[in-house]
Amino acid sequence: MVITARQEALVVSSWNEMKDDAATFALSLYLKLFEIIPSAVKRFSFLRHSNVPLEQNSKLKAHALGVFVMTCEAATQLRKTGRVNMGANTSVKHLGAVHLKAGIGDVHFEILKFALLETIKEGVPYMWSEELKDAWSESYDQLVSDIKAEM
Repeated sequence: MVITARQEALVVSSWNEMKDDAATFALSLYLKLFEIIPSAVKRFSFLRHSNVPLEQNSKLKAHALGVFVMTCEAATQLRKTGRVNMGANTSVKHLGAVHLKAGIGDVHFEILKFALLETIKEGVPYMWSEELKDAWSESYDQLVSDIKAEM
């Protein structure tokens, strides 16, 4: 499915509302994930042997923000090119390899999607609707589909 102009606009406008505090929302996303699947912490090489509390872990914060930004940017890229393009520092192939090595499966992607949608719902409750949920879902699903194709 191709993302519509309306879906892209919804993702971008809600992201614009959240981006000033994006690091906080991104961290909240992963804290929700770890609340649902505590063992998921062990799948992150930079968290496995860390004594730093999750809320203060700079590597987790950076990773979480990257996922949030990639999902948002995926909406725009899908509209422009019909596929997801990563930045210069990351490729979908690399993301596929990393996720495969970490043993990430469908259930992990689905729970992260749930956590993402909950985070957006909390971040912009005045914008939240089924239409906004569907727009972010489509963008996330396309990004994950591309990652899985490389796994």
